[in-house]
Amino acid sequence: MNIEIKNGRVIDPKNGVDRSNTSLFVAEGTIIGLGQTPAGFVADRTIDATGCVVCPGLIDLGARLNSIEAELAAAVAGGVTSVVVPPDADPPLDEPELADRLVHRGDEIGKARVLPLGALTLGLNGERLAELAGLKKAGCIAFSQANRAVVDTEALLRAMEYATTFGFAVWLQPQDYWLSRNGIAHEGEVASRLGLAGIPLAAETIAIGTIIQLVRITGCRVHLTRISSAAGMQLVHRAQHDNLPITCDVGVHHLLLTENDIGYFNTHARFSPPLRTQNDRQALSDAVVAGWAAICSDHTPVGADDKLLPFGEAKPGATGLEVLLPLTLRWAEAAKLDLPAALARITAAPAGVLGLNAGHLAVGATADVCVFDPDATWQLTPESLKSRGKNSPWQGYMMTGKVTSTLVGGRVVY
Repeated sequence: MNIEIKNGRVIDPKNGVDRSNTSLFVAEGTIIGLGQTPAGFVADRTIDATGCVVCPGLIDLGARLNSIEAELAAAVAGGVTSVVVPPDADPPLDEPELADRLVHRGDEIGKARVLPLGALTLGLNGERLAELAGLKKAGCIAFSQANRAVVDTEALLRAMEYATTFGFAVWLQPQDYWLSRNGIAHEGEVASRLGLAGIPLAAETIAIGTIIQLVRITGCRVHLTRISSAAGMQLVHRAQHDNLPITCDVGVHHLLLTENDIGYFNTHARFSPPLRTQNDRQALSDAVVAGWAAICSDHTPVGADDKLLPFGEAKPGATGLEVLLPLTLRWAEAAKLDLPAALARITAAPAGVLGLNAGHLAVGATADVCVFDPDATWQLTPESLKSRGKNSPWQGYMMTGKVTSTLVGGRVVY
């Protein structure tokens, strides 16, 4: 189908494009023109983007799909065209057949692209390696333990050596098992006042330090997920400065919230890793502004009953796919970052982490496109969300930035 998206502000951060009142032309799933109508082009469908921004489809580096149909619908409603799925499903993605089934089911649904992370170890138990080569053939883009630690450092070393041999990337959430296993919230004044077991900063920094040393030994390409502290981010940046093959991301909620948002045991503000101090939040924000890290939604749909439990028993996480864009815009405004740079953190930057030729609108690129009204406001309520996870610390708040159309591979899917 030939599609013209007309009269929009086209922003392509990767290629330095920012043009108002411009048309984007799509044919056979590919971008074929920007601005001037290509020779012989006749639109089968026209999308009027007056007052809207036309940008690359968002790429989310971390979204759990507890109900794949609902969550992929939520993704495209939020302008997200590709989602990286952690391996901690039920059962874990530790067999090629499971990964293959997930990818094919995503293709059948025909919404956002599904990019699974294969389990690094069988059952995510941190002991025996999973069948990495088979998982790669089945469509896994990298290998991860999700938020489960590899307690045995030698096992992690061997896994990274094996991954390096075959050019596989390893994704790790840095959290020392022994220091974090009984924790609920950031170890500090708020946790002490509320009587909650704390997770110290050292749980993150010790794990990062260990991983960095193993990268020096093995040369393994590592992506660190959900960095939550100033000290942790500084360690990552030093490693990047030393040209080690390490990238990282930050959950969007950690750019806007702190431990104080727990309030009086607000379970919607329970995350893994936990929300930390204002200084940590500011340092994470500064790091993302500087381009050291990408932003992800850390989308974790949790049932209502699981959030009605006492804080220590409630499941961590919040819905994120449908609020990734408006929360990123909210953060960028506070950080005084312009719109193209903000969009880069959720398009080109995650594409770079994945090593994909995506997240841009150059002629010849696959037509994954998000069209949104940057000034439209809407209230975040359970009814406004397509995700089955209605849990959010922003419940009841007004969001600014509303997606009007999403294209995946040149198909209008929202």
